[in-house]
Amino acid sequence: MIRSVFERPDGGGLPWCAGGYDRHNDCHGGDSMPTRIALVGAGRMGTPLAGRFVSAGHTVTVSDLRPEREEAVRSSGASWAPSVATAAAGADVLVSVVPGPDEAAAALPDAVFAALAPGAVWIDMTSNSPATARQLRERAGAHGVEVLEAPIGGSPDDAEHGRLRLFVGGSAEVLDRCRPLLEAVATPDQIRHMGGPGTGYTTKLLINLLWFGQATATAEALLLGRRAGIDLAALHETLADSAAGSDFIRRDLPALFAGDYLPSYGLHRIHDQLEVIAGEARDLGTPHEMADAVLRLHRLALERFGPVDGELLAVALLEEAAGTLLRL
Repeated sequence: MIRSVFERPDGGGLPWCAGGYDRHNDCHGGDSMPTRIALVGAGRMGTPLAGRFVSAGHTVTVSDLRPEREEAVRSSGASWAPSVATAAAGADVLVSVVPGPDEAAAALPDAVFAALAPGAVWIDMTSNSPATARQLRERAGAHGVEVLEAPIGGSPDDAEHGRLRLFVGGSAEVLDRCRPLLEAVATPDQIRHMGGPGTGYTTKLLINLLWFGQATATAEALLLGRRAGIDLAALHETLADSAAGSDFIRRDLPALFAGDYLPSYGLHRIHDQLEVIAGEARDLGTPHEMADAVLRLHRLALERFGPVDGELLAVALLEEAAGTLLRL
């Protein structure tokens, strides 16, 4: 059996690496990975994550508000619990991967943190807001639970195949102890320690801001180019090889040309995340004119299309305004 990072090697009663024993011992070796994981959220990302953790040798119990997710969870090899507190009972690690800040706050009351094993760690993989997460971190700390934030970059397919990108905020020491667990879902070079609490969430939000900004700016350029008489395929190839080239142009734009607006994430979630990062810019006193413009476009798209799935629906709004579809 794989020993938990929180289990004393001498079999004693105090948890290995918990406060009061020896927080500075090396607890992240390959034979000391955590074994009891409570995972909150069995959606597009949570279910394949559960399967990866099970495949890595961990005992995983999953809870989700939707009982219809039980069959998929059990198919991944994980157990099912009817409530988060039940899943968390005695767990060494709590992993949350829920849609957003409101769901995280609702899913993680004091009773959940109180149910965890002594010396447990909470790893939040939600695209959370720093403000909401701060309150939850304080709630966890009151029960002696250490915290890492590790919001995710990547798709459900990336989750299934262990090639996610993780933007980690929190203690470097806690991250070192949890690396064996995180390496079940991400390669070592894609586990990026961004700094202290809040930095992981902010990094993920900045990446989203830039990606959605690139998507809409590129769409405006393509619509203008087409109206000016430039062949769309030639313009795409030229932009991809130019100083204006980006991963969005090279990798993601072909989906739009095929009529795919990337229905892997909700437009309302996108809007909320853009609102959070624009608000953080205001709070920190940095310029936010571009962030506000990207937010405004997505707010208009949300008003036009509603809370439906589609990462490129702001581009659809621009196409509608131009009376032109960007298609090859």
